[in-house]
Amino acid sequence: MASAPQGLPLFYEQLVPLSSQAHPNYRIRRTESIPFLVDAHAIPLTVEEFPIAQRYYPIVFSVGETPVPLALMGLNEGINVFIDETGRPRQEVYIPAYVRRVPFFLARLRPEVDDLSLCFDPSSPLLGEYEDGDALFEDGEPTQRTREILGFCEQYELSRQRTDAFVQELQQAKLLIDGELSIQIEGQPEPFVYRGFQMVDENALREIRGDVARKMVRSGALPLVYAHLFSLSLSREIFGRQVQLGKGPLPAPEPALAD
Repeated sequence: MASAPQGLPLFYEQLVPLSSQAHPNYRIRRTESIPFLVDAHAIPLTVEEFPIAQRYYPIVFSVGETPVPLALMGLNEGINVFIDETGRPRQEVYIPAYVRRVPFFLARLRPEVDDLSLCFDPSSPLLGEYEDGDALFEDGEPTQRTREILGFCEQYELSRQRTDAFVQELQQAKLLIDGELSIQIEGQPEPFVYRGFQMVDENALREIRGDVARKMVRSGALPLVYAHLFSLSLSREIFGRQVQLGKGPLPAPEPALAD
């Protein structure tokens, strides 16, 4: 997964609190281009997004002690088969909420304070003292657009917490293992193998105790697990798109026929 500046979330270069005193004339522009996604291959997902995201992307989990669900927009770092060089989607596709939240972010301004404040990335070209775009403040008060942005960020934060709980449930059930995707291409003697992520162990899933299975059914975790597992079949399609775009390994040429 692509890295962010130290201490900052992915796709954010800076974070400052949004305020009517410091940014009274700021506007946000609408755009259909997402240039920061051009080279991004793995995007964080929340559990609410699994049902729709699994129709487009393989869903895996990051490595480490606190795994995060990820939508794979490419199988190799730096490759995104869904976004063209201008930052526009190549086709109709679901864009994860994590991306739609940028450049805004709910952050704790001081460690001793639990309240989260609406912040933004001042390096983003979408915000500024522009003539066009939606105003963020009027007469010193947040506009409807700002309230919508705040509401979206609050809902995302709640979804992130539910996602953390889901991952913890998988860990407690010992269902996550180091993952491997193997793609065999006709004409190639060996498959292409991708690692560096985690996935649910289907063997362990089949062997879980009945009380654990019932708990996962009640919590809603079990359907999410199957959405994850079903989505992995899309990895071959993503691989094929990389090859079509000239961004993946090509099959070896067939031997020439003898005269």
